[in-house]
Amino acid sequence: MRVVLAEDQYLLRDGLVRLLDAHGIEVVAAVAHGDEIVPAVVEHAPDLALLDVRLPPSFTDEGLRAALALRAERPLPVMILSQYVEQLYVDELLAGGGAGVGYLLKDRVFDDVQFVGALRTVQAGGTVVDPQVVEALMARRTAQGRLDRLTPREREVLATMAEGDANAAIAARLFVTEKAVAKHINAIFTKLDLPPATSASRRVAAVLTYLRG
Repeated sequence: MRVVLAEDQYLLRDGLVRLLDAHGIEVVAAVAHGDEIVPAVVEHAPDLALLDVRLPPSFTDEGLRAALALRAERPLPVMILSQYVEQLYVDELLAGGGAGVGYLLKDRVFDDVQFVGALRTVQAGGTVVDPQVVEALMARRTAQGRLDRLTPREREVLATMAEGDANAAIAARLFVTEKAVAKHINAIFTKLDLPPATSASRRVAAVLTYLRG
């Protein structure tokens, strides 16, 4: 995997480069300024952009605006790595549809293998969102439309899917069988009116529907 990294803090940026290199991921460009993101992606054509949200010059939403601009031009997978739950930013990032989106909180990344696994999931077209981001989104939304059709258990399964878990991990977390998880997921696909497609595509579509509320 080839990655463009945007992080303004030198020590964190350098640490991420070393961590990714140790896992066989090539950082083709590591920039510290919001204005450098798009040119770096255009020049290097990476497989994924790993972006902080608040970057120079204004330290507001440079990373997010760059991600939106890039995804408007090409299906580039983007992982946001932030200190904050930027609810509006998540909405904007997901609003355009498509897959290959992640949002992780810096102070909740405790394991390098899990972190790299999340990057690979997003690069492959999946969606990975930190549980605290999911909780924040749900706290300010009133379920409506198709999501109203889901049972409490189905919503629980869907929330866990949003965190990037496979069926086996969902079953372990919810103390049910994998067969039961598969049954709930099929019911979710039906109730969300998701057309027949590959299982992976339908999972991504279900998660995006859930996160948009």
